[in-house]
Amino acid sequence: MAFVITSPCKDEKAGECVDVCPVDCIEEGKDMFYIDPAICIDCGACEAVCPVEAIYIEDEVPEEETPYIELNRKFFEEQ
Repeated sequence: MAFVITSPCKDEKAGECVDVCPVDCIEEGKDMFYIDPAICIDCGACEAVCPVEAIYIEDEVPEEETPYIELNRKFFEEQ
């Protein structure tokens, strides 16, 4: 199970998450950051530093934010 970046990151892109990720699974997109679920090791370092509280473990993503689970996956499939 991976962490997921959700809508509060959109147009925010603070970037603290990238700096603390030990496996470099977070990449910058056009308007937000994305977490590669194939690389994420579920350490939670990114969640702890996110200034806009946009990062959730996949099973705890709020219902209204669930489309972001697929958005994170698709971002890496299209590269």
